[in-house]
Amino acid sequence: MPRKLIATLSCLLLAGPLLAAEEALPNFAEDTLTGDWRGARGGALKNGFGFEGLARVDALRNRGGISNGSRHITHLDLKLRMDLEKAFGWSGGSAMVNVLSDGGWGPNARHVGSQMGVTNVEVGAPTTTRVFQAWLQQNLFDDRLAVLAGLYPIDSEFFTVDSAGVFIGPQYGTPADLALTRGPSIFNNSAFGLRAKWTIAKTVYAMGAVLDGIPNDPARPKIAAIRFAKGDGSFSIGEFGWLPEADNEKFKGYAKAAIGLWGYSTKVNDQRDTDAGGNPLLRYQRGGYVLGERTLARLGGDERFLSGFARYTWGDGDSTAVKNSLNLGLHLKGPLESRPDDVVGIAWSRAGMSRKWRDAQTVPGNTKASEDALEITWRFAVTPYLAIQPNYQYIKHPGGAAAASAKLIGMRFDVAL
Repeated sequence: MPRKLIATLSCLLLAGPLLAAEEALPNFAEDTLTGDWRGARGGALKNGFGFEGLARVDALRNRGGISNGSRHITHLDLKLRMDLEKAFGWSGGSAMVNVLSDGGWGPNARHVGSQMGVTNVEVGAPTTTRVFQAWLQQNLFDDRLAVLAGLYPIDSEFFTVDSAGVFIGPQYGTPADLALTRGPSIFNNSAFGLRAKWTIAKTVYAMGAVLDGIPNDPARPKIAAIRFAKGDGSFSIGEFGWLPEADNEKFKGYAKAAIGLWGYSTKVNDQRDTDAGGNPLLRYQRGGYVLGERTLARLGGDERFLSGFARYTWGDGDSTAVKNSLNLGLHLKGPLESRPDDVVGIAWSRAGMSRKWRDAQTVPGNTKASEDALEITWRFAVTPYLAIQPNYQYIKHPGGAAAASAKLIGMRFDVAL
């Protein structure tokens, strides 16, 4: 059996970070828990096969909201990235297969009841293992155009704010007004579709995607399925962005501004308005967002800096509880000179509740105009592959209801495999 195939098959059993640069291999022995597998991992990377892995546990204790209580959830993320030119001589081709396994359920669903959520790895089905991403991409015109096809989650590229990635709250990924719609292709429920990204200039880009309007098979939520059912329709999203430091090779930090629009091709029931016969009116679900992030100050050297971000998002409010949202936050990398790899974050979010949703509740007077959330976190880089992250969240009017404020304290554990 060829040596190249032996290395590839052995690497499929585990995962670890993939190096972007071709000149040097990662230091797998120091940066990952499982190491270089006696050279097999590095050999596979040279041949175009890169493996990433993350094991995560979130443990949260809540007081207030629906009920007091503690829950923990687990998340395993395994990726195989392929440089098809190195592997098979396919010029400009790349691919990825990504499998997720999520266990546990309930920090938000059982105890808090927030519209925005409390952890970005909580899923609807208690135990789910399935293919999340499986796509091929072709780069054209000196890599200025990239066209992708396959199972693809929009939250991997659209409306992203990298400096907000340290936060546990899911609202710093997919905004709540979009997450609550009929079927966005986001964690951990992706849809089949097409995405194109055009680099207009080194600092300016435009991208768009069209996907199945209902990911997977709602009747079988624990499996991955490509299913184009009658009534699914399609989901479309487009983004135009500016990366002001993209041509500055010495810049380290965050600098981005973007605007985007999204919508579905099929209509859904209005949650309040009806026709003369008492039937719900049909409405399109549409919305958009604007965002920006920027490194604001240096603390000494290039590795320690303070960044800020802001994002405003909106939906139609006809069929979802949340009509708009606002995210604001600060990201401090290297808070202490002796801890340059730690990250401290503080962020605040507001979800504006839809007037129609408030009117449609059984007890309309028991609702509030917004749900507000504060999060404070410190990600300790214990080793290059192990991080421990204490977290505190305070949620006012969880669920947009006149309920007791929720106070959560907990810990996230991350291990790069």
